Amino acid sequence: MMKVEQISVFLENKAGRLAELTQTLMEANVNIRALSLADTNEFGVLRLIVDDNEAAEASIKKAGFTSGRTEVIAVEVEDRPGGLHFILETLQNAGINVEYMYAFVQPGGKQGIMIFRFEKVPEATKLLQSKGVTVLDGDTLYAM
Repeated sequence: MMKVEQISVFLENKAGRLAELTQTLMEANVNIRALSLADTNEFGVLRLIVDDNEAAEASIKKAGFTSGRTEVIAVEVEDRPGGLHFILETLQNAGINVEYMYAFVQPGGKQGIMIFRFEKVPEATKLLQSKGVTVLDGDTLYAM
């Protein structure tokens, strides 16, 4: 299984709270590889891919933030018109719902990296691999 873990942190929606979290990670020598922030009026959910989940989670907890881990998958998306559409159409045709996704690009890379959360992670992983999509394992992703 191409397992990737994401850390989700719940943040109060107030000035400085995000900077407190990034300082906490910096002091724990944790490097952020990718992130997504979604908010409401009251709070936000920061989703992180980091290079050291254990150190990140320990430092986050020690600093008083609420967090959890979620299994996601990371796939390479061809950097061309329709690259993402191919993946989404493949999932749609199989009846697999995308709960959320976010992306990042490596400098000089020929592909984008999409982080996906599905209800059916193993099925989505097998399907995408069967269609020639490169699914990255956690160690590869964390080291990027």
